[in-house]
Amino acid sequence: MIAVAVLTDHIRDLDTGAVAALTTPELACIADDLAEQKASLNLVEDKLRAALDLKYGARAAQRRAEEAKDTGTVRFEDNGFVVVADLPKRVKWDQAKLRHAAEIIRASWGDDPDAYIKTKLEVSEAAFAHWPKPLRDVFLPARTVETGKPSYRIETAGEAERSAGRSEPHAA
Repeated sequence: MIAVAVLTDHIRDLDTGAVAALTTPELACIADDLAEQKASLNLVEDKLRAALDLKYGARAAQRRAEEAKDTGTVRFEDNGFVVVADLPKRVKWDQAKLRHAAEIIRASWGDDPDAYIKTKLEVSEAAFAHWPKPLRDVFLPARTVETGKPSYRIETAGEAERSAGRSEPHAA
């Protein structure tokens, strides 16, 4: 039996028709090679993400504390580069506690809870942030704030100035 050794590099310059004309074993070999490359790339990406978090996580947390925020994007300089550190916010709502909050609004306040709660019993984070404190306090037991995976981007100073103009203000 002859071993088939066709790798993704072999098809880089082929058009789709030429790739489709390959034998099934060749296509299987390419698919296997691609899966191995993806797994290897994911491993490298995970290591880089962990290394960036190890290197910059404390500075990013300090910058967020200085800016009085728990999540979001912060910027700081390192050796002539600007590190953009993002810690996304993920809010989850406890469905049973939201139902309880809805009943309080309906029974005790005589108000329609549908004005505050979506049908799926989700609460808009933007709306929650603007509610009066007594209303937020009713919903707080149902709310859990988690963070996503931190991400980092390293930009040259010129790139940082251009991207800062598009999004959040530049923090030195």
